[in-house]
Amino acid sequence: MGIQIELNKGRVPVKVWTRDIESEAIQQLLNVASLPIVHGHVAAMPDVHAGTGATVGSVIPTKQAIIPAAVGVDIGCGMNAVRTSLRAGQLPDTLRALRLGIEGAVPCGFEQHAASRMRGSALERVGRPLDARLDAIVGKHPGLMKMQRRFNETWLCQLGTLGGGNHFIELCLDEADQVWVMLHSGSRGIGNVIGRYFIAAAQKDMRRYQIRLPDRDLAYFSEGSALFDDYVEAVAWAQDYALLNRRQMLTTVLEVLKTRLPSFSLDGEAINCHHNYVARERHFGEDLFITRKGAISAKTGELGIIPGSMGARSYIVRGQGDPQSFCSCAHGAGRRMSRSAAKRRFSRFDLEAQTAGIECRKDGGVVDEIPAAYKDIDRVMDSQRDLVEVVHTLKQVLCVKG
Repeated sequence: MGIQIELNKGRVPVKVWTRDIESEAIQQLLNVASLPIVHGHVAAMPDVHAGTGATVGSVIPTKQAIIPAAVGVDIGCGMNAVRTSLRAGQLPDTLRALRLGIEGAVPCGFEQHAASRMRGSALERVGRPLDARLDAIVGKHPGLMKMQRRFNETWLCQLGTLGGGNHFIELCLDEADQVWVMLHSGSRGIGNVIGRYFIAAAQKDMRRYQIRLPDRDLAYFSEGSALFDDYVEAVAWAQDYALLNRRQMLTTVLEVLKTRLPSFSLDGEAINCHHNYVARERHFGEDLFITRKGAISAKTGELGIIPGSMGARSYIVRGQGDPQSFCSCAHGAGRRMSRSAAKRRFSRFDLEAQTAGIECRKDGGVVDEIPAAYKDIDRVMDSQRDLVEVVHTLKQVLCVKG
């Protein structure tokens, strides 16, 4: 369908791929578009909704500057998916034992791996390449260690863990009844610490230089400033940690499946993509920092993952490299209502009805993730036909929530 709304009340235009957008999100987009560091235009994907400072579902091109709060605190949050050779008929009639097996192997919610088992473990060996890089970052910013109890231990213990909120692990079936493993998570507590620390530092910089902003959460670091390079180094570390976290979880889930299901192989390469991150890219002849806050890269031919809610379809897509979206697309369905609003409006009985036929938690602890709290994923996909083409349509049969 292409661009459906163009907002021209900022310093640069905002191009929006949907008409399903609330007034708060529009104001946030205009706030971003008013910043002197934003180059060309801002792009808003069809899953757009209000966030903290910057809008979720937005693509923000900046020239020689980065907005830490636009990257967010779940730095590198994203998706991982792989197709297996298993068919629907090879799954057991009831998937409860399989779900409990995955929940037992992958720490969920606030749980993490026991510190007592880390020394000399496979996880410690996997995480070791990140250790020296983190030491260098903390050496320059020891204040990071004050923001999380047992800082040096926690990040390693959370490697290969799911977390809570909208993070999930799923088994899905595609249009040929082939089984996929798909999961969603990010940089866990350490990413949150890094994000909050540098957001506060950017806000302090804005006060020091008396730079007025439409929203304090749009504070930024300019290239050449004392903290710019340090933030780039720290955010790159967190993004690499998030990739490794998802890769480790996928390995663990596949090990669980191998002990409980018929023998299988992996059919194709795993897709591992961020949807909360910043990258150096070239667009319209300019070298820019592209911040995708709830958006994924959709360069020509690039594979990506766009999940629906826990009761809807998800999609494996191939990018079409649309320049107006900065080669980006939506990262999912996008929330229609806040978590607190969902809890007020719906009950666990509503959750049971909306997730019928899916093996998942159906208790009050995950009511905020009820499908009705999200936009219609099929409408989202219809609005971005010029950004991606659908390669596979997936329907989950098992979902693990933190």
